[in-house]
Parts: sequence; structure tokens; C-alpha cells
Amino acid sequence: MWLKIVIVVLFIGLVISLFTGLGFLLKDREAGDTSSRRTWNALTVRITLAALLIGFIFYGIFTDQLGSNAPWDARYESKLEK
Repeated sequence: MWLKIVIVVLFIGLVISLFTGLGFLLKDREAGDTSSRRTWNALTVRITLAALLIGFIFYGIFTDQLGSNAPWDARYESKLEK
């Protein structure tokens, strides 16, 4: 359960970072401030959060804490046949 909470928190942080970067981009563009690094910092945070999110998803899949119950998934069909 803790893994799903971490994944949701990282995803929410990713979306917040996305819109924060957009706000910085628009404000700096209007002000004509080309030396501001706020947009780059927001991009760095977003890339870090995305890498962590992908890492936790892969961890969950490999440890079988996350899985698929889709009808086309072979693991699902083998459980139904038993």
C-alpha cells in the first residue's frame, strides 16, 4: 500500500512542477528576464520526479506489488483456468 501512496504523491508533485514551470516561463517572458533560471530549476525537479516515479513503478512491477488484471493479460487468464 505504501508504494501506491508514493506513486500518487510523486505524480501529484510532477503535475505541480509542470504548472509551476509554465508559470515561471510566462512570468519571465513577460518581464523580459532572460537570465532567470527558475524555469530550468522547475525542469530539473520535474525530471527528477519523473525518474523516481518510473523507478518506483518498475520496482512495484518486479516485486509483484503492482500488476495488471486486464483480460488480455496472460497471468490473469492462467488464474481463471485454475
